[in-house]
Amino acid sequence: MITKTYINSLTYELNAAIIEVHRTLGPGLLESVYHKCLMYELDLRGIKYLSEISLPFHYKELELTTDFRCDLLVESCIMLGLKAIQELIPYFKAKLMNHMMLTETPKGILVNFNVVNIMKEGHHVFINKFYNDLPD
Repeated sequence: MITKTYINSLTYELNAAIIEVHRTLGPGLLESVYHKCLMYELDLRGIKYLSEISLPFHYKELELTTDFRCDLLVESCIMLGLKAIQELIPYFKAKLMNHMMLTETPKGILVNFNVVNIMKEGHHVFINKFYNDLPD
């Protein structure tokens, strides 16, 4: 059973992996490089994830096949959005939050690797009603 405690513990491990990738590579590379290196770090830590999965989309009774994709879905409970850009715009935050709702994922982390201090400048955490409904 997924709990808030489990998600918070997993978040700690994810943050360690994100910091390690950024510490090793620094800013200035392509998003795809950070994506592959982060997957490698997650593999080293035994953390399960799905990469670039297609997301379901329903409108009323209509099921649509879409190109909505999330970068990483970790342990089926934390969605990671990865960027390597000059500045995060509100669109990327809204996109991650919408993807979290589509998949009923309780927590999301938006990471921009193109910064000097990853945890201060490039790390944004989102929770939603699915997180709030989880047991402690």
